[in-house]
Amino acid sequence: MYLLFLQLNTNFVNLIIDQGNTQIKTGVFDKWQLVYSDSCNILDKKKLLKLKKEYNIHNCILSSVINLGDSNILTDLNSLFPGFKILNSNTKLPFAIEYKTPKTLGKDRIAVVAGASYLYPHKDVLVVDAGTAITFEFISKDGIYKGGNISPGLQMRYKALNHFTSKLPLIEFTEQYNLLGASTNEAIQSGIQHGLLFEVEGYIQHLEKKHPEIVILFTGGDADFFVKKLKKRIFVHFNLVLTGLNRILEYNA
Repeated sequence: MYLLFLQLNTNFVNLIIDQGNTQIKTGVFDKWQLVYSDSCNILDKKKLLKLKKEYNIHNCILSSVINLGDSNILTDLNSLFPGFKILNSNTKLPFAIEYKTPKTLGKDRIAVVAGASYLYPHKDVLVVDAGTAITFEFISKDGIYKGGNISPGLQMRYKALNHFTSKLPLIEFTEQYNLLGASTNEAIQSGIQHGLLFEVEGYIQHLEKKHPEIVILFTGGDADFFVKKLKKRIFVHFNLVLTGLNRILEYNA
């Protein structure tokens, strides 16, 4: 533990960039505190310069789900931030992995595991990232990522029922629904939303039997849906990906 402490820079301001398929999320951390966050479609040099000047940023990490090649953003980041790093399969991680194909592990999954292990050290943690897909990640109390699962998310399930059938309509999420639907629309809403809740509850109950003191941590755009419905002691951290990327950056600084 003492050796790990020596690796951390206690006087840092980091820029974190999480580039998805359509949106780019940015965050600035000052001594582990998120002091700025934003989401945009385009991140240009002008905005990067403004952030660097305003927060005196030295280090930066980029996580991207798209192939950037020789894009301008990489050139700009390398020139502006001496401590620039890009998250890839060769990046050192602050946790051990027991995953058979670590190079295929999604960067968002890596980030949430890093964030969870930082926020809850020496704890068994189940992270549920409720986004387009729902991912389940388990980190043991000795800091080992044991693996996880991937399942279709809430909106994906609605769209799949409509797309792969000839008569079922595409309907929207609703806050009010019964256990059993009294119409086709209600049956879809109840089936999808209760089915998803039962699925998540099943994972939680199964892991709680083996790990009674496990921490249940939710993140992602649909996290609120589960928070309102699950009768469990759970935690929510909407900036878990940014927090995890910041932890990875510091570990490599």
